[in-house]
Amino acid sequence: MAHFDTSGLHDAQRELEADNCDVVRVGYADIIGTERGRDLLTSNFARTAADGVAFCRSVLGTTPGGDVVDINGGLSAGLPDVVAFPDVSTLQAVPWEPGVSHCIADLFNPDGSPAAESPRQVLRRVVAKFAELGMTPIVGPELEFFVLEPDAGSPTGWKRYGEATGNVYVSGTKGDPENMLLRALRSLAGYGLDVVAANHEFSSGQFEINLWHSPALDAADRAFRFKAAVKELARRDGKMATFMAKPFNDEGGSGFHLHFSTVDDNGTSLFDDPAGPNGLSATGMSAIAGVLAHAPALAALCNPTVNSYKRFGPDTLAPWLIDWGLDNRSAMVRIPPERGRASRLELRLGDATANPYLAVAGLLAAAYLGIKNELAAPEPLEGYGYDINKAEMLPTALDPALDALEADAEFADILGPEFVSTFVTYKRDELQRFSRYVTDWEFREYAYHL
Repeated sequence: MAHFDTSGLHDAQRELEADNCDVVRVGYADIIGTERGRDLLTSNFARTAADGVAFCRSVLGTTPGGDVVDINGGLSAGLPDVVAFPDVSTLQAVPWEPGVSHCIADLFNPDGSPAAESPRQVLRRVVAKFAELGMTPIVGPELEFFVLEPDAGSPTGWKRYGEATGNVYVSGTKGDPENMLLRALRSLAGYGLDVVAANHEFSSGQFEINLWHSPALDAADRAFRFKAAVKELARRDGKMATFMAKPFNDEGGSGFHLHFSTVDDNGTSLFDDPAGPNGLSATGMSAIAGVLAHAPALAALCNPTVNSYKRFGPDTLAPWLIDWGLDNRSAMVRIPPERGRASRLELRLGDATANPYLAVAGLLAAAYLGIKNELAAPEPLEGYGYDINKAEMLPTALDPALDALEADAEFADILGPEFVSTFVTYKRDELQRFSRYVTDWEFREYAYHL
């Protein structure tokens, strides 16, 4: 059995008890970013968590339908344990659950070594690579989602909340007739997520809540918590929030954009250089080049479902080509116009289904390789980014994206070969299950005439 430093647990328990918190909800992200966890009584928190809280390793690779995928060290190995050890620095009172605090856990093997397939450990691994360069990666997440309400007449049992056209970037009850977004914004503001703004997005029933930037692990923690919290708050209102990439044929998809920069030990931006091309430093340009060079493999992490690739295409404002541009929202990598300490790149590749830890880890791994190898970026995109003669296309389906991830040995090595093997095994199972499933489209297309 692993033995961890328990001193922080005892201090945390005393503080929780002083704050009248009687339950600690310990949670972590599985492969697809779903929260798995357990509620611990505060009165026994330090004792219960001292050697980690045991979970079956295969919980990491359980499908949305509850099937167990045979990931590395899972089913075939006899369903052994991993242990979740609370990171007490992440303890946060849950505003809508009196007496409950949430704590994010790191996963370890029973011998105390990090669980290589744990998404949070994957991100820690990549952040450590930047530390070797004397850099701290800074990330700002942007997530879109749809809110649905029950509809007995719909084949799915759900319809878009507040259905109306043209409510692009509106506030108030016009696009949010029950003020659900406003209540969510206020609840999330008390949850340590550093939310800054909220609005109705482009599609009917679609919303966005913006998070402030911070060091990469903290940013991913907040995005992970944010997704779980939004879904929880929607349930409390009798609704469902979904971060599915493209849930409807007649509306656009939901993106997960990541703003990324690096700073030195003094907090100085390493992407800014007034004398550099377009005001960007050599480090910034190489980071862009790295993201472009590893984009096919990165797509597997940023667009991780069968449904993800239905969000792409011409005129979708979702990227289609492997390109970059200056303040160009049709490019895969956009460079916002701000410079100085706000110099950064925006990766527009991801959709909202992406596991925050893996999307951030993938972006950082690609940028790290670009910086380390001093890669040179091509010329920026001019005009609208859907001309296939201008740049190479991104993968158009999950299968080739997984092929690219497996083939990109340098990228996979940064993330960790054990993780990549586990991720690909899990996702190949998803593809196999989908290939055998008869869809509504097939029935409508073939049943009557054929």
